[in-house]
Amino acid sequence: MKNLALIILISSIQVFAQSFSVKGKVIDSQSGSSLSFANIRVEGTTLGTASNVNGEIELKLNAGNYKLIASFIGYFSDTISVNVNSDLSGLIFKLKSTEINLPEVVVKPGENPALEIIRKAIEKRKQRELKLFSYELEAFSKGTIRTTEDITSTGSGSINLGIGESDTAKLKVTGILESHSKGYFLKPDNYKEIILARKQSANFPPSVNTLTGGRLIQNFYSNDINFLGRDLPGPISNNALDYYYFYIEKTSAINNQKVFQIHIEPDNLSNPGFVGKVFITDSTYDLLKVDLMLNRAANIGGIFDTVNIVQQFDYYDGIVMPVDYRLFVTANFLGLARFGFELNTILFNYKVNKKIDESFFNKAIVTVLPDADKKDSTYWYTTQTIPNTAEEEEAYKRIDSLESLPKGFWDDFSILNSRLKLSKTFSVSAPLAMYHFNRVEGHSIDFGFFINDEFDRRFNSSLNLSYGFSDKKFKQDFSANYLLGDYRTVRLGINAFNKTKILFAESDNYGELFGTLSTLFYKEDFRDYYYTKGFSVFAEGEIFPVLKTRISFTNRTDKSAINNSDFSFFYKDKSYKPNLPVYEGKTNAIKIGFELDFRNYIEDGFFRRRTSLGRTYTLFSMDVTFSNKDLLKSDFDYLKYEFSSRTFIRSFNSTTATIKIYGTYSNGSVPYQDLYAVPGNISTFSSPLTFRTLGINQILGDRVVTLNAEYNFRDELFRLLNIPVIKKLEILLTVFFNAAYGDISSKSNEILVNPIQTFRHPFYEIGFSLGQGLLPLSIEFGWKLNYRDGNNFRISLSSVLFNL
Repeated sequence: MKNLALIILISSIQVFAQSFSVKGKVIDSQSGSSLSFANIRVEGTTLGTASNVNGEIELKLNAGNYKLIASFIGYFSDTISVNVNSDLSGLIFKLKSTEINLPEVVVKPGENPALEIIRKAIEKRKQRELKLFSYELEAFSKGTIRTTEDITSTGSGSINLGIGESDTAKLKVTGILESHSKGYFLKPDNYKEIILARKQSANFPPSVNTLTGGRLIQNFYSNDINFLGRDLPGPISNNALDYYYFYIEKTSAINNQKVFQIHIEPDNLSNPGFVGKVFITDSTYDLLKVDLMLNRAANIGGIFDTVNIVQQFDYYDGIVMPVDYRLFVTANFLGLARFGFELNTILFNYKVNKKIDESFFNKAIVTVLPDADKKDSTYWYTTQTIPNTAEEEEAYKRIDSLESLPKGFWDDFSILNSRLKLSKTFSVSAPLAMYHFNRVEGHSIDFGFFINDEFDRRFNSSLNLSYGFSDKKFKQDFSANYLLGDYRTVRLGINAFNKTKILFAESDNYGELFGTLSTLFYKEDFRDYYYTKGFSVFAEGEIFPVLKTRISFTNRTDKSAINNSDFSFFYKDKSYKPNLPVYEGKTNAIKIGFELDFRNYIEDGFFRRRTSLGRTYTLFSMDVTFSNKDLLKSDFDYLKYEFSSRTFIRSFNSTTATIKIYGTYSNGSVPYQDLYAVPGNISTFSSPLTFRTLGINQILGDRVVTLNAEYNFRDELFRLLNIPVIKKLEILLTVFFNAAYGDISSKSNEILVNPIQTFRHPFYEIGFSLGQGLLPLSIEFGWKLNYRDGNNFRISLSSVLFNL
């Protein structure tokens, strides 16, 4: 906190320092054309900036005399001396081309001179790594979103992105995010970013804006560059010479320093990687610039039409450091909608190899200062930024104008929405969420009232009402919670209910809409239901950044439900299976638990948001539930322990592994509805991290251990096999192994109301799934390894759509 306080103090001092704006433009001296992304340095300092796409620059300088140096590969630098005692504008940097006087590259027979240049650049990168121990920097980042239709806000924390047209040429600026941050790095991999100030167009809430110069950008002096979840060899990585093909396109220069412009592309064009050009100095072999595209093989599914990265480097205390980062993306979603994103970042005011205490770094890799959203025009006037283009200025005005218009009830309506916004924090159920059907309730009308992010984003509440026309029962479900702490890390809540509940809902991986459609169209209601009435109160919060604890008390009374409807659109002669009864009674229970989560997080100004950023991590939780007849006046005596862990492992290239373990152990009489159901599937559909060859609720118990392990090869295995046709189809492969042990204690067995199946010797199954990069659907094949019966092999479909 002392470090944060110091940063706030420094930034406050900067605001009130006498600062002036120095504006100009960088052009080609011969043609007069603008030079986009030219570098500007203030001689004798670490201050600098870069021109925007129109060649325009703006520096924020205190009063004094300065020499401003504009540089660009292929040109001689131009220096302008200025006396700053007021705002200046109209400076013109005229850069003269150097390329016409450079000798041609002589290529000797049987020799590729580019390889030797890259080999020496790799060695220079390794030397740089030995010299660089730490650094601090400032960054200004601007993210620009382009769509065909205007983006509108639908309340705090959410936006409405229209599909619009598919013509890329019609993309316009519909959202802008800007931030000023400070970054800190300490070897080997400690990194922290402090967002000092941020602003955005009116259609985006501040919490969306966590753009930072150091966290988001890729540094092409790194060995591997991660894009779209895949580690790609960089142009000067250790294995670049084995992975890429290089050749010298031409020689250029910056001032009197010769620069080689080298073409790069993967040796095997079907391998994912970069295509474009890199610029490396002669004699020193420093990487000065990259201008690269992701090739088609790195873009599974072809969702992105273009991913273009431009990055430049300069010298700070004799070490080459990135000075900017430009990312240009255009995307095509199933040919229906196109959008674009541009990220422009300048990095400046470096302090290289300055001592940084390791205690400064913690789990918060990004922290937004409390007053970051309160910085006014005075602050931004004195802060180094990238000048807005005329199009961006117009977009700010247009968006502010649109957002200031009064919004009607139907302005944010969409058939796919589950809620309709009536105000910034108040919403009601949308048509999609106003109906469901099952064989117990029949046709049911639902309506809900929701309050979100009220009282400075601390209070949330909902009231769901439902009426079943077949069971003729009116149901209610009310919940409310309040968040405490600077980052709302403590939650207090209450839930009061009189509703229908899905039996073993915790093991059910299908959505309500999917269940309704399955029942209406196929007369397959794969769930069972019961009635429950009561209340619960709870409290949970972070004790430490990696430790969250919780406690709750529940008072509920459960009753069995029966079939009340035989309706279905089809299969009139078919009958629904009977709804299973539950053990009727009152449960009063106290539950205490904790979670361990070692992932880093982003403090976005309101909340701590955990992020893995593609790294390996493990989550662990444990709960103890206590129900007692004497002390709690419950109908049941039992003590139940539950634990779970989930491990995500980043493997080679884009492959990943996920391992999920769950266990429960009980002493006492656990009612049927509180047993644990091993997660299974219905006959033709399946979900990840479940048992593919087992049915829903097929295996029950109060002493259960399950293991779900999946390895997602994506398309890497087919690339390694190098089968030409299959390699280009972008077939995604996942293999899985599941195991389960299930038993029930004698006391729980005494009060069973339905027969159950257990696995007193572990059950095993294996299988795999095949998908395609663009399609949200895969086909899965599963085999039982033991407990074999007449259904030992199953083929099913898996899709995220089944969770709706």
